[in-house]
Amino acid sequence: MIQRTLVLFKPDALDRGIVGEIITRFERIGANIVGLKLLVSEKDTASQHYTDDITKRRGEHVRNLLIEMLTSGPIVAMVVEGVEIVEIVRKMIGATEPRQAAPGTIRGDYAHVSYGHADEKGIAVFNLIHASATPEEAATEISVWFKPEELVSRESSYTKFTIKK
Repeated sequence: MIQRTLVLFKPDALDRGIVGEIITRFERIGANIVGLKLLVSEKDTASQHYTDDITKRRGEHVRNLLIEMLTSGPIVAMVVEGVEIVEIVRKMIGATEPRQAAPGTIRGDYAHVSYGHADEKGIAVFNLIHASATPEEAATEISVWFKPEELVSRESSYTKFTIKK
């Protein structure tokens, strides 16, 4: 099943200059980039991204910290497409808390911050990257960051060729 998912490179990824390295990891697995842009998020847009669902799961205080973090500097919004790409991308980025992320994942290789450190500092966890958790969430989040005309259609080797029996 071909899917699309949203990937956000948070301000800490841009501060560290590792966006290109991370994009390369997605390209190496065969994900098609169908949308890409650099922007500074408005508070309203970040609020649409971090929905009330976050409040229900983690509290309003955490949601506010996430919005503050996402609007603290430039971000890169990217849409990738591929076979069951939502699950693949989530596996690639690793656990939300970088301290718990396995080596070989993006967060495991490039970050180490813990919830405890973030709580002590009164900040959101800077974990470099966001990716949609489900295909439904991906559709909603993509519509927050991209207009339909900003996304392209691309054929890949996964969709071009079929095995004839």
